[in-house]
Amino acid sequence: MTEQKRRSFSSDYTQGAHQSILDRLVATNFDYTPGYGLDPVCDAAREKIRIACDAPDAAVHFLVGGTQANATVIGAVLDSWKGVVSADSGHIATHEAGAIEVGGHKVLCIPQEDGKISAEAILALRKAWEADDNHDHVVEPGMVYLSQPTEFGTLYSLSELTAISDVCKASGMLLYVDGARLAYALASPENDVTMRDLARLTDAFYIGGTKCGALFGEAVVMGDPKLCPRFFTITKQQGAMVAKGRMLGIQFDCLFEDGLYERIGEPAVAAADAIRAALDAAGIEQPMRNSTNQVFALLTSAQVEAFQSTFDLGFWERIDDDHLVMRFATSWATTEDDLQVALDAIARVGSRS
Repeated sequence: MTEQKRRSFSSDYTQGAHQSILDRLVATNFDYTPGYGLDPVCDAAREKIRIACDAPDAAVHFLVGGTQANATVIGAVLDSWKGVVSADSGHIATHEAGAIEVGGHKVLCIPQEDGKISAEAILALRKAWEADDNHDHVVEPGMVYLSQPTEFGTLYSLSELTAISDVCKASGMLLYVDGARLAYALASPENDVTMRDLARLTDAFYIGGTKCGALFGEAVVMGDPKLCPRFFTITKQQGAMVAKGRMLGIQFDCLFEDGLYERIGEPAVAAADAIRAALDAAGIEQPMRNSTNQVFALLTSAQVEAFQSTFDLGFWERIDDDHLVMRFATSWATTEDDLQVALDAIARVGSRS
């Protein structure tokens, strides 16, 4: 008897890689290339990313994961006396185990609204530091950290990102964007921020691979290579580099072939939209709404148990003894069958409420 496949909506990095990546890895398995990303495949992938970003002079670096990318970039480009401004819900402030603080930089949290921080709030924080007569004793806000999408799956609009970029430039702060789920932002019908915009408006950002069709890995893009000339060396110091660098190059070369990266998130967003509609029809509250691939549902313990008997969900937060916010995370690999299992379960659980 064949064991029934266990479905999972717990996260968007629980499955392997896009088939084109697997095929290419197999086909090139016995090829010889130099290590540490100093090979023709990585060079080709970098050039494709530069073209996609309309940034011909950009430095492109391949790192092993998102936390490593955040910690390495922030540690490499931020002066030791400066801190990084983040939403209090930002990934570096919540789910990275203090990686930024371990590296010697304080995370300066400000309140979020729908997962986002505003240019006005950033400017107010910077002005307050400047006006403090004791500011030489205080960590200086020196960088702004955003993610696109945010932890809540929401999106910065082009006008919001432009305003934040303008504040950073006027105040002498760097702007860095975490793109762990960037493919799902690009696939959202509500998105108006392109990779070209990110390259133009930020000092650095990264293109997520781990959650967006790659086995692992992220591509850090710095529009000005002089921002950190020794970033390669610092990446190795931080343990964020792989000796078999071509494994990362192959993955991003495939993801940026014929616009795949800009399309790969579309099935995930469509599936998430269907789940949102099903939760609405079932009368299940969604405390945080977005247009990307994360769906948040307020559930009772009994509802969670009913769902978990069929597929895995991601825990988000506990509200009280009997209510939790749980997350459905769709991905590039979510199939029509996976989605139907979720929709059927939502209809059953909703009918019992």
